[in-house]
Amino acid sequence: MAEDLLALAAELGRRGEAFALATVVRCERPTSAKPGAKALVRADGSITGWVGGACAEPVVVREALEALRDGQPRFVGLVGEGRAAPGRTEGISEYPMTCHSGGTLEIYVEPYLPKPLLLLIGHGPVVETLAALGRAAGYRILALPADALAEGLAGVDLNPRVSVVVATHGELDDAVLARVLAEPVGYVCLVASGKRAAVIVEGLRRRGISPERLGRLKAPAGLDIGAVTPEEIAVSILAEMIQHHRRAKPPAVITETREPPEAATEATDPICKMLVTVAAARHRSEVAGQTVYFCCLACKERFDREPARYLSTLQR
Repeated sequence: MAEDLLALAAELGRRGEAFALATVVRCERPTSAKPGAKALVRADGSITGWVGGACAEPVVVREALEALRDGQPRFVGLVGEGRAAPGRTEGISEYPMTCHSGGTLEIYVEPYLPKPLLLLIGHGPVVETLAALGRAAGYRILALPADALAEGLAGVDLNPRVSVVVATHGELDDAVLARVLAEPVGYVCLVASGKRAAVIVEGLRRRGISPERLGRLKAPAGLDIGAVTPEEIAVSILAEMIQHHRRAKPPAVITETREPPEAATEATDPICKMLVTVAAARHRSEVAGQTVYFCCLACKERFDREPARYLSTLQR
């Protein structure tokens, strides 16, 4: 099972698809999942593998999706009723384990994100140096000539993790920038002198490019480090790209995540306080004109024994 899961992870990595891998690292019996148990969570919330039952799985999926959004790993603790939480709680997200087993699980959730894309449009030594530096810094590189932009971008996901450097040297600057600024890319810059950059920006303004989109354009490109040579200019651009993406909030954006509909999609389990996906909730009760959703049968049964005790805690 673990081999199949790791093979799936390798395949998703080759396809550039984001996922998170959850691994049970410690347990206190009784628990159905044991140390080493693994599950893979994709950006649409689907899960493959096993790290526990009705209490553990929704928590792991939620934490995995958050990890995919911010790019940070998680250490999750599900603590059984009447059991002491681990002495080292810093960095651990704790949840109550309300399943009948009553055991405790500690699960490490690690996101795997595709490498960010560096799109280089144009030619010249700055572009060539950026391609080499970008690869060394962990970027995927896509280099396109300006006159093949439309064909080259077919099927490319231009999302906020993409950085674009335009270095067409006056050939098609306006047209290329107008096309790129229409997309939600995270960083866009123009390799040009300050004087020529001002002319290009004014031309884009006359084309009707909005001030909001123009505000995303860095022209001239790069941090002001006194760069003179093409190699130094490339270094200044790469540094500015890194600075931009590290400061951006959130730093990782996963476009595959499904957009929630306008209606409420989640409810709070009044017993364990977990957020429950309404559409997928298997356990629910009707009381006082409200539908109450639960993460598992144990929570529902506890609620049904004393509904009045928990009604005041329901989220309205």
